[in-house]
Amino acid sequence: MPVSPAYRPEPRFFDLGADYGDAVKAAEFPQTILRLRNDRAAAEVGLETLSDAEWLAHFGRFEPLPGQPGPTAMRYHGHQFRVYNPDIGDGRGFLAAQMRETPQAALLREQGDRDTQPPRLLDLGTKGSGQTPWSRHADGRLTLKGGMREALAAAMLDSLGVPTCRILSLIETGENLERHDEPSPTRAAVMVRLSHSHIRFGTFQRAAYYGRKDQIETLMEHARSLYHPAVAPGDAAGFLAAVVEASAALTAKWIAAGFVHGVLNTDNLNVTGESFDYGPWRFLPHYEPGFTAAYFDQNGLYAFARQPEAVFWNLTQLAGCLKLIADAEPQVAILTEALNGFGPAYIRHLRAAFLNRLGVQSLGEAADQRLLDATLALAREKKEALRWEPIFFDWFGGFSSAARALGGVRGKTYQGKAFDAFRFALMEHEPDRPERLEHPMFAAPEPEEMLIDEVEALWSAIDTADDWAPLQAKLARLEAAKAAWSL
Repeated sequence: MPVSPAYRPEPRFFDLGADYGDAVKAAEFPQTILRLRNDRAAAEVGLETLSDAEWLAHFGRFEPLPGQPGPTAMRYHGHQFRVYNPDIGDGRGFLAAQMRETPQAALLREQGDRDTQPPRLLDLGTKGSGQTPWSRHADGRLTLKGGMREALAAAMLDSLGVPTCRILSLIETGENLERHDEPSPTRAAVMVRLSHSHIRFGTFQRAAYYGRKDQIETLMEHARSLYHPAVAPGDAAGFLAAVVEASAALTAKWIAAGFVHGVLNTDNLNVTGESFDYGPWRFLPHYEPGFTAAYFDQNGLYAFARQPEAVFWNLTQLAGCLKLIADAEPQVAILTEALNGFGPAYIRHLRAAFLNRLGVQSLGEAADQRLLDATLALAREKKEALRWEPIFFDWFGGFSSAARALGGVRGKTYQGKAFDAFRFALMEHEPDRPERLEHPMFAAPEPEEMLIDEVEALWSAIDTADDWAPLQAKLARLEAAKAAWSL
């Protein structure tokens, strides 16, 4: 059976027409060697029943899935390090398919009133699938190492509850690529991600660049109806407010996870508040506000602590596009109000994200802020001796983990003025679902992390010995960690 009965194709973006995307064909690769297959993600859209041969046909040769019209390279512009670029778009990828998640996946995902949450529309997008009209002079390919790194970033973020795409498939293509920023020639791959929309801020910017109010209105209505249906038709300010809220929540969760995206351009942020397109990402080794992920970010524009500023700046560009369809001054004022909601929303979500990472319940704004401030102060004071991730691992479940934390490998680190303030703030909060501490992960001395040395070691095993077992083991441990954090 090529797809399961739960598979429900719904290629809605393709209905927008040629103003928003270009029909393309995937490259023909010398080989298609299946390296990663994410059946858990595939099951969310009814694709887990594909045989390996069918998988290679759809995600290596890109034969269209049932009910899908074929690949389209999406059109968009973007500010890249705050310099506007009108010459970009899907240059080495395309939108391959859209489908609804299964009702079972929707039930597992939602934490609220599940009867009111319909299954989401999800995208299959590619990277490394060949040249498109927007490739310029590039080869349209992806390095195998780049694909592996994306799989690790998505898996780590997913394990920590951060909204992220999932890497559905990674297929080696038998080509040797020349790159200036890594040893070459290097192996090539084609990747497929499962994501909740590829409509970027830059998609709106392209329509605004050409002065096409009609295209902005069409695109907003498309995105509103599919991704923010609670917003009334034609309500640009309401749409912006929904994107601002989702973006604030995402940014707060990045900070709590110690994640540095690296390239927060307007073409790398989408309207659903889900992170995707991971290039030179990093996770913090220890608390360092100025920590950057990209070697070319010499001014620290997208440093760890500047990510909220970067996201807000990008949101102002989206607001500028929507302003073009706001006819009256009162509507512009409401748009501004929606945009300025980012700061309060970010702080609110940041408190919630830190409480979630520490596994404790909210006690109200003042107490929650004390715990947030105390956690950051502890991380700052102990940054030479205490990595970022172990703080949340050692103290998960609140003060009920005191014996485990103080008796663990970092026990002697937990002393001093900053720790005393952290301890008192933590003692105010009750554990949230303390039964989670019974998971075997919390009996281990160390948490699952994703620091650069481990990433390089995983790649070295593949590069030198074609040994994929360490990577597969890491992904399995991250899946177990996801269960432990979220039980």
